[in-house]
Amino acid sequence: MGPVWLWLLGTGILASVHCQPFLAHGDKSLVVPQPPSQQLSEPTPAYHKVTPTITNFALRLYKQLAAESPGNIFFSPVSISTALALLSLGAQADTPTQILEGLGFNLTETSEADIHQGFQSLIHTLSLPSPKLELKVGTSLFLDRQLKPQRHFLDNTKELYGALAFSANFTDFAATGRQINNYVRKHTYGQIVGCLPEFNQDTLMVLLNYIFFKAKWKHPFNHYQTQKQGSFFVDERTPLRVPIMHQKEMHRFLYDQEMACTVLQIEYSGNALLLLILPDPGKMKQVEATLQPETLRKWAQLFLPSLLDLHLPRFSISGTYTLEEILSQIGLTNIFNLEADLSGIMGLLNKTISRVSHKAVVDMNEKGTEAAAASSLLSQPPALNTTSAMPARFNRPFLLLLWEVTTQSLLFLGKVVNPAAG
Repeated sequence: MGPVWLWLLGTGILASVHCQPFLAHGDKSLVVPQPPSQQLSEPTPAYHKVTPTITNFALRLYKQLAAESPGNIFFSPVSISTALALLSLGAQADTPTQILEGLGFNLTETSEADIHQGFQSLIHTLSLPSPKLELKVGTSLFLDRQLKPQRHFLDNTKELYGALAFSANFTDFAATGRQINNYVRKHTYGQIVGCLPEFNQDTLMVLLNYIFFKAKWKHPFNHYQTQKQGSFFVDERTPLRVPIMHQKEMHRFLYDQEMACTVLQIEYSGNALLLLILPDPGKMKQVEATLQPETLRKWAQLFLPSLLDLHLPRFSISGTYTLEEILSQIGLTNIFNLEADLSGIMGLLNKTISRVSHKAVVDMNEKGTEAAAASSLLSQPPALNTTSAMPARFNRPFLLLLWEVTTQSLLFLGKVVNPAAG
C-alpha cells in the first residue's frame, strides 16, 4: 500500500479594523524580545521561549514568498508555526528535531519540552479575554473514523495546544470538506471561506489552526476625511485610484537612513500594535533583503512620538498559499517525504504530509465609528497644532507587521502592493 496522505492546514484571519475615540493613557511600545540566550536570568514567561523564533521564522518565510511573488503577501506566522510545532508531537525518530530545527529552534539551548510549554503559554495568553481586543487562536484535528489515534498524542495536543479532535469520514471527502470549511468559517466569523484544498478518500487527517483578530484604532480615522479617489502607485508609473484615509495625530515614528525606509507604529485601543514600513522609492527589495529581528529590536529603541499628517490607503488583501515547497526551501525538508516518521499520531508508519495550506485575509478601514460613539466613558483627543505635522504618505507599496503586545508575538506579516486586490 502506498503512502496515505495527511493534510496540514493553517488559516489566519485579521478582521475589519474599526475605530473609536481613544483613552488618554500611556503609549504602548514594541519591545521585540531577545532570543533566550540573550535574555537576563530572571524568570520570564514561557512564551518568550518561542516568540523570538516565530519572528525569525516569519521573516525567513516572508523573504521566500517575496522572491516568488511580486504582489500582495499576507500570512500568520503564529498560525503556521503553531500547527507545525503541534505536528512534531506526533513525530518519532529524528522527525521532531527536523521540524523544530526547521522552524528555527536551537535544541541545544531550548528543549523540546520547553518549546511546547512555550507554545502552550503563548496560546493561553493570546486567548485571554480582553474588552478591547478580540483575539482567538484555536487548533483542531479531524481524524478519519477508521483510525485509532495514539491516546498520548491526543492528550498532549489537548493539554499543550488546546487541540480538539473530531472524527471524520474521509471516504465521503466532499461532505467532510464542507464540514471542515464550515468549521473554519464559523470560528473566523465568516472571514475565511473555502480554505481547504481538495483532498481524496486516502486522506487520514486534517490538522487545522486558525487565528482571528479584531481591534479598534486608538486614534480614529474620520471617514469624512477619506479621499475616495486617492492615488496609490503600484510602481513608479502605475497609479491606482483607491480610498486614502487621513488623520493628523501623534504616532511613534522614525526614518532609518541605512535601511532607506520610514517606520510608523500605530496603536490599537486593545493590546496590539501595527508596524508599517514604507521603503523609499525603488528600495523595497533592499528593505526586504536586510530586514532582520535585530532591525526590529533597534527600531523599538529609536521610535519618537511625532505629530504626523498620515495618509494610509483603505485596503483589503488576502494570501492563499500551498507551502510545502517553500517550507522545504527554508529548512523543513524531510517532513514531506517517506523518511518522515509520524507514527506517534496513529502508530502507523509510511504516512506523509502531502499539503501545507494557509489562507489569511486583512480588511483595514474606518468602520465602527457609530458603535464607538455609544461608549460615554471615552474622551476625545485634545486639539492638535496641525501646522507642524510631518507628512507620512503611504502611497506606494509597504510592509505591515501586527503584534500582540503582552507576548510580543508577530501575529500577521504582509506586504501591500495593490490595496484593491481583495
